[in-house]
Amino acid sequence: MSNGNGNGPGANANRLLWAGFMAILAAGVGFSIRGGILDNWGAEFGFTATELGNISGAGFTGFCFGIIIGGVICDKIGYGKLVVAAFALHIISAFVTLAPTPAMEKETVRQLLFWGSWIFAYANGTLEAVANPLVATLFFHNRTHFLNILHASWPAGLVLGSATGWVLDDRFQVHWKYQMALFLIPAAIYGIMFFGRHFPKSEASEKGLSLGEMFKDVGILGGLVVCGLLVMFCQGILGLGNLESLIVGAVLLVAVGIITRGAIGHWMLFMLFVAHALVGAVELGTDNWIQNISGNILTSEQGKWLFVFTSFTMFALRFCADFIEKRMGLSPLGILMTCAMLACLGLNLTSGIASFGGAMLALTVYGVGKTFFWPTMLAVASDRFPRTGAVAISIMGGIGMMSAGLIGAPGLGYAKDRFAGEALKTADAAVFEQYKAEKPSKFLPLVFGEATGLDGKKLGEVQSKLGAARTELAKAGNQDPKAALDKLTAQEQRVHESSIKGDRKTLVADSFIPATMAVIYLLLLLYFKAIGGYKPVHIEGAQAPAKETA
Repeated sequence: MSNGNGNGPGANANRLLWAGFMAILAAGVGFSIRGGILDNWGAEFGFTATELGNISGAGFTGFCFGIIIGGVICDKIGYGKLVVAAFALHIISAFVTLAPTPAMEKETVRQLLFWGSWIFAYANGTLEAVANPLVATLFFHNRTHFLNILHASWPAGLVLGSATGWVLDDRFQVHWKYQMALFLIPAAIYGIMFFGRHFPKSEASEKGLSLGEMFKDVGILGGLVVCGLLVMFCQGILGLGNLESLIVGAVLLVAVGIITRGAIGHWMLFMLFVAHALVGAVELGTDNWIQNISGNILTSEQGKWLFVFTSFTMFALRFCADFIEKRMGLSPLGILMTCAMLACLGLNLTSGIASFGGAMLALTVYGVGKTFFWPTMLAVASDRFPRTGAVAISIMGGIGMMSAGLIGAPGLGYAKDRFAGEALKTADAAVFEQYKAEKPSKFLPLVFGEATGLDGKKLGEVQSKLGAARTELAKAGNQDPKAALDKLTAQEQRVHESSIKGDRKTLVADSFIPATMAVIYLLLLLYFKAIGGYKPVHIEGAQAPAKETA
């Protein structure tokens, strides 16, 4: 077969590309359905926004371990074994996530939902540890284009999951467990598509580079990014003390030093790792909450429609990366900087939405901005650091997901709690005392301290009452949003208005992340301009991967 060397990919390469596409699509379906049922979990079990953020954050942190471990061992044990392991883990995650019942203790439910999300994410990470280096190897002459095609599956999964959730949840009130189980359908399809396939070796593996040599460009600098996030994971998720967490991080950093024989690592790869941590926080962290936020500001149904629309826009645009790069003359870093500026603008516009039309415009700007972040970052790392094989892009993917789980999702949940609580306390301190959460919310306590948000169950009751009023009025032909608000008591109106104010401030705070990313990409662009322009790098003497191994 031809492996993307200019003569066109062969049948096996195409089959592997679309099998990887379906695997990531399954992850997108599960992710979007979980995002759509966060309010169900809050209302049924009484979780705060921060608690829901930590549960959904597990849907990111597990990915980190899956993709990094998978990326390190994939060239040694084979891609096929990783696919089998991921499929089994997807099945296990379904059993764990669907186990909770209202009769269980709240903490038991929290643990089941947390670990169900974590196992699901670990399976997703393992699959991406297969798909990313696979596509980067098979289509190494045009990585930006084909990695964007591969990752078009993510928004496709978001569209399918969100649209299905909208119909089943809002229209037919189907229980959340049936909705969550739907990700098993694309999971079964990717299992069938991968079955019996043969897999090529990466460029670094073909050259016979050892694991230590693949790690040298990552080095101590790259290890610092991973270890910093690992310390946060140990503190926040595993509940270890500061000293124990620092010891775990230090041990891993020493291990990296031993493997690489003290290599410092490449400064540019370090910057890419930091930038991708920000990508995970702003793209996936925001996606995790955007249905909830836009649905709260407008209506739950409109929030789902907006998420479907922006995800479809993202899906369609990811097939255009080749046109943008080749015809419009933008380098991968030029694409990234433009996207970061658009994402920043889009989030600020979204914070001020008051109508469905305005929201569609604002979220389109944000959607265009976030479209090319993830796959183009992987393409840049593959282009510039081919000696790392699957290692660098797997670590990069892990950093992005770990950041989304530790910073993005819980950070935005904390911001929602903080800003909504402050708004209600300012508006009416007595009502705040009635509706405040039992426990304060925490996020990076040394930086932000504690904040008291609104009780998830009580807020859910207000939102359910408002939603029922809107439905009743709509049946009577009355679409005036103020008429529905009049059905609430004065106290309930203050609670609802405060939650909206909190959501708006959360989006403004979120916009500082892509603004920082834009600065990083600008610095890299200036560097490449100084050395003659951006160009892919190849290992000396490397040819297109011609051999395949089962």
